[in-house]
Amino acid sequence: MGQRETGTEQHIKETAKRIFFSEGKLHATTQDIADAAGVNRTLLNYYFRSRDILFEQVATEARAEMSAIMDSVFMAALPFKEKLQQLINVFIDQTIEFPYREMYVITELNRTGLVPEEKKTRSKLFLKEIGAEMETGRIQKMDPRQFCMNLFALMLHPLITNGLNKTLFNVNDEEYLKMMKERKRLIFEMVYR
Repeated sequence: MGQRETGTEQHIKETAKRIFFSEGKLHATTQDIADAAGVNRTLLNYYFRSRDILFEQVATEARAEMSAIMDSVFMAALPFKEKLQQLINVFIDQTIEFPYREMYVITELNRTGLVPEEKKTRSKLFLKEIGAEMETGRIQKMDPRQFCMNLFALMLHPLITNGLNKTLFNVNDEEYLKMMKERKRLIFEMVYR
């Protein structure tokens, strides 16, 4: 019985994650989530008591999941060129799958200002790698923090503004997805000589 409940609970969380972070419906109601999960609202309330509790659990797990994925790239024992390619690929793939998760994470960081110390340490290490790569001439010299901001802007902005871009460029979802996948190569070529 416990495994079945855990499976149902996980199914509800996965459905909520899709609704919140793939579809961008951050204000979806418990009824919206229950309907999408194919369960009744009473069952959803049994597991989570409220939409806010469900949202917080899903958001916490989403932040931890993205953090783990990104940390595995930042801390990988790879030459910088490969690490950079992997970072671009992983970040864009994750953001294509969950475009609104990044907006949520950014909003929460702006609201709380809380960045764990270990994340700051990892950032410092990555900035040192960038600086060392700049010394070789393979990356244009600049403040490594500027390089990081440029890199993440190139990766994230087109994905969180996809609705606007599709309208401006008159492309459908399939065409836009193809453009975003091609973007992985283009970004790498722009930032790495």
